[in-house]
Amino acid sequence: MSGVKKVLVTGGAGYIGAHACKALAEAGYTPVVYDNLFSGHRDFIRWGEFIHGDILDARTLRAAMRRTAPLGVMHFAARIEVGESVRDPGLFYRVNAGGVLTLLESMRDEGVNCLVLSGTCAVYGTPERSPVSEDAPLRPISPYAASKAMMERMLDDFEAAHGLRGAVLRYFNAAGADPGGEIGERHRPESHLIPRVFMAACGDTPALALYGDDYATPDGTCLRDYIHVNDLARAHVLALEKLLQGGRGFKINLGTGRGYSVREVLEKSRAVLGRDIPFSILPRRPGDSPALVGEVALAKRALGWRAEHSSLEHILHTAWEWFKKDRPNRG
Repeated sequence: MSGVKKVLVTGGAGYIGAHACKALAEAGYTPVVYDNLFSGHRDFIRWGEFIHGDILDARTLRAAMRRTAPLGVMHFAARIEVGESVRDPGLFYRVNAGGVLTLLESMRDEGVNCLVLSGTCAVYGTPERSPVSEDAPLRPISPYAASKAMMERMLDDFEAAHGLRGAVLRYFNAAGADPGGEIGERHRPESHLIPRVFMAACGDTPALALYGDDYATPDGTCLRDYIHVNDLARAHVLALEKLLQGGRGFKINLGTGRGYSVREVLEKSRAVLGRDIPFSILPRRPGDSPALVGEVALAKRALGWRAEHSSLEHILHTAWEWFKKDRPNRG
């Protein structure tokens, strides 16, 4: 490969997408961000080009591919909030499943053959074993997770019918922020645990809502595998390069193999911040799995990847530094 190496990044103005764009730029690629800015942020677009477009707009999407001639696509444009998916499942099937169908058809028609798909461990539902491996059955328990499983199935079918090669990265809980302070996590409304811990610590919300303390886990709260967003971004670049080198499609977990409960995150946050964090216990939320921890041996074998920056202390430190800097933008 020579010259400018462009990669189309749908949802590249969002949290994980923006970190992937930075990782692409550092690896010598030129990201082309395709985003409607509904939940993404214009100030996160710092590397490469920007095309304003919706993932459901086939005409604009195909024109973007035709003009930029990308080597491949990284797809992040999706709705992500589990609770919202329970309240409005149609929105998630339309945007997530419909969006990837539009993308796959556009790639087929424009001759773009490599796709790295933002997947999720939520497709496993409530696994029978923990850590959960890639060969576990998919049993999604929320419309969000079901829409992501549908995305995987569509990719399989397009690979079989049209030769499109795709990597599905089923990641666990993305967390942390760019240590350089250029980008980080900013959702409106904020639904992720660690930023909400910080909001409670700063008095931006009266207390951290802790949903359920009666799960079959060591302390009764949900158990999750937290992975630093920079580790995720690096895995996306490695996955793309494997496809560009002619590798067949694959599905892998991205995590650490170590779970932390909500109470553990709360206590470690108190230590990092050096302040009390008020919380209140509320009923369980529909769609929440008691425990999701990943078996990650396949990622090492397939990509030579492992989580290098995902200690909970490092995640909390980078997230806290970003939160303090970005707090004025979170109103």
